[in-house]
Amino acid sequence: MDIPVPLAHLLQALEAGDLPAAKAAAAELQRTSTGSTRLAAEVLHELRQPLLGVKAYTQMLSEEIGTRGPLRQMLAQVDRMEQIISDFTRLASERPAPQQAVSLVTHVQAAARAFGLNPDSARVTLQVEAPEELTVQGNGRLLEQLTLNLLNNARDAVSGPGRVKVVLGREGTSPVMYVADWGPGVSEAVRHHLFEPYVTGNKRGTGLGLAVCRRIAQEHHALLELVPSSVLTDQPPPTTVFRVLFPAPGTVPVSATSPAPGSAPARAPARRRLLVVDDEEIIRSVFKDLMGRECEVIEAATAEDALEQLKRGPVDLIVTDKNLPGLSGLELAQQARRMDPNSRVILMTGYPSLVTAQQAMELGLLDYLLKPFDDIREVRTKLREALTRAVPTQRGLPRASRRVDVLEDNPASARRLTEALTLLGLEARVLTGAPAEPAAEPPAAVVVSWELPGTYGRQALDLARTLGQGAPFVVLAGYLSQELVLEALRAGASGCLPRDLDARELGHELSRLLGQPL
Repeated sequence: MDIPVPLAHLLQALEAGDLPAAKAAAAELQRTSTGSTRLAAEVLHELRQPLLGVKAYTQMLSEEIGTRGPLRQMLAQVDRMEQIISDFTRLASERPAPQQAVSLVTHVQAAARAFGLNPDSARVTLQVEAPEELTVQGNGRLLEQLTLNLLNNARDAVSGPGRVKVVLGREGTSPVMYVADWGPGVSEAVRHHLFEPYVTGNKRGTGLGLAVCRRIAQEHHALLELVPSSVLTDQPPPTTVFRVLFPAPGTVPVSATSPAPGSAPARAPARRRLLVVDDEEIIRSVFKDLMGRECEVIEAATAEDALEQLKRGPVDLIVTDKNLPGLSGLELAQQARRMDPNSRVILMTGYPSLVTAQQAMELGLLDYLLKPFDDIREVRTKLREALTRAVPTQRGLPRASRRVDVLEDNPASARRLTEALTLLGLEARVLTGAPAEPAAEPPAAVVVSWELPGTYGRQALDLARTLGQGAPFVVLAGYLSQELVLEALRAGASGCLPRDLDARELGHELSRLLGQPL
C-alpha cells in the first residue's frame, strides 16, 4: 500500500532526527486528514439527494405491489446506506448537538418504531420494558440514533430468528438503558476494540455503528459499555448486554426539547395547486408522483421561476428548498407573502439550523422538512394537512383586549415579561400553571414557558392555544434548540425567545413578533 506523502515526510524527518521538519510534517498530516474527512462528509451528504429519490420511489412502489421479494431487499439496502452516511457524518462532525431535558422513554420507543420499519428486523422479536418515565439531559434525535444503532447491532449479531430486548430503569438515581441480544456473543479478539471505527464482530455491520454510539454517549456525559449478562434476570440469560448509564438528574445543565410531531389529517381535496421549488429534478419528480393524483403539481427549479408561476395564478401550497441558486427559499417565502399575505409555505433543507428554523417560524411558514426524508409517506401526510389547513391568520393584536396571559412559574422571568409588556402598553396576567377554565374574555396574546411545570413542552403549546382562543402566542425557553423551535413552528407560535433577555430586549422582541409598536 502506498504511504501518503505527508506521512512519508514525517517518517523521513523522524529517521533523520530533524525535529522542526517532523513538526511541520505532522501539522501537514493533520491538515490533510481533517480536510479529507470533511470532504468525505460533504460527498456523503450530496449522495443523500439521489438516495432520497431512490427511497421515495421504492416506498411509493411498495404501496402498489407490497413490500416483498426484491423490493423488500432494496428498501433494506437503502436504509443501510442511509445509516452508513448518518454514522460517518456524525463521526466526522466536530460540533456538539444542543441538549435539553428529554423523555428517554419517548425517544427509545421512536427508535424501536424505526427499527421495526426495516424489513430485516422482522426476523427478530423486539421487547421494550419501560416501567417508569425517565428524563435525561440530551438531544432527542441523537438518543434515537444511539438506540437504533444498538438495536441494529443486536439484530445483526443474531444470524437468524432471535430475540432483542431493551430495558429502561435506574441505577441509584441515574437513568440507565440496557440493550441485550441472544446471539453468539462478542469474541475476545473484538471485545477490547469494539467501539473503535471499522471494528465489527459480524459480517453485516459496517464497523461504524458502535463507534457512533460511543461518540453520542460521550456527548451526553453517559457511560456506554459491555456488562455481564447477569444484570438482567431473563432465562436463558442474554449473551450480550450493552449498558448506557446516564448522569443523575441535576448533574448537567437543564433546558428543554420537543418530540417529533405526528398527526394524521384528512386527504386533501382534488385539484388543489401545489408548487414545488427545488433545483434537483429528482426531488421535483418525487413530489409530482407523490401528489399528482390528488392535486395539480407545478414545478420550478429556482425561486425566480417560482415567482413567475405565482404571477400567473395563486397556488394552495408552496414547498421550497432552502438553498436555491439565486434567491433562497426563505427569500421566496418573503416575496410570496408580499404578493399574497395568505400564502402557505413549507421549507425543505438538508442543512438544518436553529437560525433558519427561527426565520421560518417568524415568517409564518407551516413546516420545516428535513432532508433526507425518513418516510416519504409521512411527507405526503404533512402535505395533505397543509393543503387542507385553514389559511394562516394575520400576525399582530387585532383584539380590543390589552391583556396578555403569561404562563411562567419563574418569578424573575415573569417580572421581566410584565415590565416588557408594560413598555408596549399591554397588561400581563401571570399564571404559574394551567387555570381551571379559560377567562371569559380571550387575551390579546399569550406568552408561554416551554418548561411550565405540569404542562411541559408540547403540552405547554397546547395550553397556550387553548387559552389564546386564536390569539398569537410566543414561546419562552431557558435554552433554544432547533427541535424546540420546530415544534413551536408546527404548533403555530409567532416566535421563540430565550428567558434570559432583560425587560427592554424582551419588549423589543415581543414588539417585533406581535406587531405592537414599542
